[in-house]
Amino acid sequence: MADGAGEVDESRLALVRRARRMYRLLGERYPDAHCELDFEDPFQLLVATVLSAQTTDVRVNGVTPTLFARYPDARALAAADRVEVETIVQPTGFFRAKTDSLLKLGAALVETFDGQVPRRLKDLVTLPGVGRKTANVVLGNAFGVPGITVDTHFGRLVRRFGWTQEEDPVKVEHAVGELFPRKDWTQLSHVLIFHGRRTCHARRPACGVCPVARLCPSYGEGETDPVKAEKLLRTGPRA
Repeated sequence: MADGAGEVDESRLALVRRARRMYRLLGERYPDAHCELDFEDPFQLLVATVLSAQTTDVRVNGVTPTLFARYPDARALAAADRVEVETIVQPTGFFRAKTDSLLKLGAALVETFDGQVPRRLKDLVTLPGVGRKTANVVLGNAFGVPGITVDTHFGRLVRRFGWTQEEDPVKVEHAVGELFPRKDWTQLSHVLIFHGRRTCHARRPACGVCPVARLCPSYGEGETDPVKAEKLLRTGPRA
């Protein structure tokens, strides 16, 4: 029993140390990692994050200046003309469903929170179109409340890294959260999303130029030749 417990503890300790070492190395690669959605206040970030589903940050950033100029707050959005909103957000895809979510979101903010974006996760997830991922983006980047954002990049990388094998985003969030101090959660999310967009791609990861290659159990899934891998690197949120 003691030996078994010791082995489990040692394995857990090794995982924590490896995960934190990988995070430090990735942080050195992406010292400027940040939320790539443009926003000026919590309301704008909330709306932009809702719009970011199934599209790129670049496309969202292309429409939000017009959207926010026309509808600068929750009350304006709640009273918005549906057709006009659909026209503005159309480039982001699924524009009818997103418009519906935005109108309901504005109304819920006005009716329940006096037009203000709530600062608690349990309140945010009650809003139309807002799940834990969106809530953690808003909490971490608009309010400074640490949170882990499990998007497709984050989930893919933590499984490749062997930090967890969970598929469910909530279980991934909790499993990874146990490996790092809470204060690191928001920046950890940014760093991994940057790495997923720029280097550790879904189909052809650039293993040969990855700063955590020697610590990654999935090394070799992608291109290992440094010269060829270098050509796979991407830049910016368009990735």
